[in-house]
Amino acid sequence: MTELLITICQGLVSEPDKISVTVDEPNEEGVTVYHLHVAEGDMGRVIGKQGRIAKAIRVVMRAAANRNNAKIAVEID
Repeated sequence: MTELLITICQGLVSEPDKISVTVDEPNEEGVTVYHLHVAEGDMGRVIGKQGRIAKAIRVVMRAAANRNNAKIAVEID
């Protein structure tokens, strides 16, 4: 899942070497939180106008997690 998130974001940002992802342990509801970190200048590219790109990233990640019977959330930091 981490590789998928990094691959999606590499096509969006201008500094792909500064992408990092940290993963939290599943909480009491079984939701694993992925924290996406990008360069300060690329934050707008990952979020998009009115958050459309961020929503699309979250939809793709949730769809991939559903195939593995997992629950995830993506936070952009």
